[in-house]
Amino acid sequence: MSAAAVEQPFEQPTLLEAADLIADQLVGYRVEIIGSQIAVTPAPSASHSRSLTNIMLPFLAAGLHGEETQVLQAVGIWLPDGPFDYAVPDLAVVDGDVDEHHAGNNCYDPGVFRLVLEVTSTNHVHDLKVKPAVYASAGVPVYVIVDRKNRKVMVLTEPADGEYRVHAVHHPGQSFELPASVGAPVTLSVDTVLGPEK
Repeated sequence: MSAAAVEQPFEQPTLLEAADLIADQLVGYRVEIIGSQIAVTPAPSASHSRSLTNIMLPFLAAGLHGEETQVLQAVGIWLPDGPFDYAVPDLAVVDGDVDEHHAGNNCYDPGVFRLVLEVTSTNHVHDLKVKPAVYASAGVPVYVIVDRKNRKVMVLTEPADGEYRVHAVHHPGQSFELPASVGAPVTLSVDTVLGPEK
């Protein structure tokens, strides 16, 4: 008498479950779901982290990390484009009551985000081409892109219909002030933000 193999049905994980499995296996990597696609980014380099720290200092000096607003690194924003879509910007300025707006999976309602900022790394095309549309669709008022490869800082504002209507580009040697919607006057130096050229 032989025993017949019993077939067990294979249940496909949801996109969110798959992203969580990847995040568990690739500790230190950033996992996001954008446009119903899983994106995985390696841990940041020292120069990436240095740029992020140089950017944070003026935000903190302006008093943006307190009761009314907070300056946070790598906090998830729930995106309206798909049932499981979320992104994890390098830096965000959020409303002080952010914890009251938890949307699930360590992500928060996009309505509490005043600014998101990305420092480009290996996924620079993603930060430059894909994320502007998703952050604009989510209604984030200000998206700052620190483009280390092309040595410029872009400030995108006035989101409408899935795009930012105003694009300001700043080059080495320049300083600029962020929009008042961030919550306090913040002036950034492109040279300080980008750091020395490699």
